[in-house]
Amino acid sequence: MKIRGIPRIFCYNCRTMGERNYIDLLELQTRIKESIADAFPGRYWVKAEIASWSPRANGHCYLSLSQSRSGKSIAEARAMIWKWKYPQLTQFFESSTGQRLQAGLTVLVQVTVSYSELYGISLFIEDIDPAFTLGEQALERKKAIEKLTAQGYMEMQKELALPDLPYRLAVITSKTAAGYQDFRHHLLDNPEGYAFELDLYEALVQGEQAPASIMAALKEAAEKNYDAILLLRGGGSELDLACFDNYELAVAIATCPVPVVTAIGHDKDVHIADMVAHASVKTPTALADLFLEAYEAQDAILDRVEGRIGTAVQRRISALEVLLQRSVGRISRGLLHKYADVARLKDNAVHRVQFAAQARISAEVSKVALKEALIKASDPRSILALGYVLVTGKDNKVLKTVDKVSKGDRIGVRFSDGSLTAKVDEIYSDKIDNNQVQTA
Repeated sequence: MKIRGIPRIFCYNCRTMGERNYIDLLELQTRIKESIADAFPGRYWVKAEIASWSPRANGHCYLSLSQSRSGKSIAEARAMIWKWKYPQLTQFFESSTGQRLQAGLTVLVQVTVSYSELYGISLFIEDIDPAFTLGEQALERKKAIEKLTAQGYMEMQKELALPDLPYRLAVITSKTAAGYQDFRHHLLDNPEGYAFELDLYEALVQGEQAPASIMAALKEAAEKNYDAILLLRGGGSELDLACFDNYELAVAIATCPVPVVTAIGHDKDVHIADMVAHASVKTPTALADLFLEAYEAQDAILDRVEGRIGTAVQRRISALEVLLQRSVGRISRGLLHKYADVARLKDNAVHRVQFAAQARISAEVSKVALKEALIKASDPRSILALGYVLVTGKDNKVLKTVDKVSKGDRIGVRFSDGSLTAKVDEIYSDKIDNNQVQTA
């Protein structure tokens, strides 16, 4: 395209300032507009990526189109869909592809080129080819999901067990990522005082290099003894979040031996990373709540157990007190009858009777005291105070035999002053491993 030149002598609209001819800006813009109209008289199919998407209340939709190379933008243009075309174009696209027109999609659109003296070049979108979009990013995403499903990666993380009380947590994100500080504050400064060990593994969470960076951090964290690995992003544009649809990253998440929980922070879409993860939430605070609620659930279970034990002990003590009162009553009545029968006897006989009665009462009281001591000794809290522990399995039930435990299981250990979780490294049985049992 060539813009018509400005003849030095024959320019009728030119003005002279000394030796120089010049024209107004409007005249220049008008000539550019005419040249563009001459160069692009019809409609053109253009392949581009939707960099931004902004439907307006007036019915028009404003967007920007871009082209990238090696992760860098090399071309951009403003575009617009008139309100009388916007509904039919979006409906046609959604019915054909099953997804909304939005930022991050690569599209093939038919445009007319327009030039405004005030706003420069704009592209007016007249038509769209949904098949092309399916053939680009959306189709690649669909193929990736189908491939991951066929290879069994979608369910791998779901088969892992998240501990009842996850304590050691690895966070993969950028230190400056939106929501990371909110997540830390919400988790670590919780009002109940639940304690967590939190380690940050910094990684890029947007751009072309993000998948490789996240995979490196994931591999490093997986080599440590963490209860869970958290992939945190905290929102962003469609282009920013495209890295979480990467096939290689999805495979790395699926094959990680530690449960991976994602909080990418985008309410509109579910990314492939969310699909293959053990679990996913939308926001960083929701991610913190996921772990706080696990602790609250265990607290509630312990409170119920403690309540049942206390109620049972109290009932037993009350029953023993009733028996004691009845025994004392019977003894007292017997003594009165006996005393009436031996009132004639000498003082030494009376003393013997009184001594026998007191001995009988003391014996009954001793029995009651012994029973009460046995009850208190059987109180789990007393037993725990002696150095014994209460062990629970992965189903949160008390373990009474090693036959219910497998190597690698996570178990809970309750002390008198707290609890911890542990991993079973070896199992010895009295039936077949007596020597090991004695030396373990």
